[in-house]
Amino acid sequence: MAVEVKMMKYQAAIFDMDGTILNTIEDLTNALNYAMKETGHRHNYTNEDTKNFFGSGVEVALTRALAYEAGARLDSLVAVGTKDEVIPESVTKEEVERISQVYRPYYAAHAGIATKPFDGIVEMIQALKAKGIACAVVSNKPDEAVQSLVKTFFDGVFDFSLGQKASIKRKPAPDMNEECLRVLKVAREHCVYIGDSEIDVQTAQNSAMDEIAVTWGFRSADFLKTHGANEIVNDSNELFAAITK
Repeated sequence: MAVEVKMMKYQAAIFDMDGTILNTIEDLTNALNYAMKETGHRHNYTNEDTKNFFGSGVEVALTRALAYEAGARLDSLVAVGTKDEVIPESVTKEEVERISQVYRPYYAAHAGIATKPFDGIVEMIQALKAKGIACAVVSNKPDEAVQSLVKTFFDGVFDFSLGQKASIKRKPAPDMNEECLRVLKVAREHCVYIGDSEIDVQTAQNSAMDEIAVTWGFRSADFLKTHGANEIVNDSNELFAAITK
């Protein structure tokens, strides 16, 4: 009697980095406060503050921090970096760039001090690979930081990793995911995108890919639901089950 073998829906999984596979928040906060202090700005931001700043790249994060310093409401910061942004007049591109010149090298040199993978993530990705599912990581973090962190915490685990470069549009544009599909040689209908923020939900939508949102990162389950997340998981076991269903 022939045994029917069920084919898995997904042949590849693309992961966001910050808040999805790596707990980077303490190092991000420390680097942000260092750069803000060195450039004469408020520099007592907490980890919870920082979670509201990051997700759309360094420049957007610094713009959000400056807007918050200037009196913008915390719940308004999600619009910064989008067509709906409203930024205080005191926040200029020139000042964001000045702070960025301090932040980037400092974070690159201190990105692995408190950072570590979330519980069960490394083992889960290895289990996915054992099932023949290709795995990649895509992040709005600078590419040099992404490659360094992947080497430190996921050496030999991912099939491809990509961070923000001047030559490719950052998330939520689909371009970075498109590059993953090209390298992995997987059709989009057989790929799932995993992240922890509204940017990740938008990225999956713009890429015409299925998406899974995780609750252990920078955004709450309620926030993710409000911003269009369809499937939400609470730990690495639930995530593995969702990818291999």
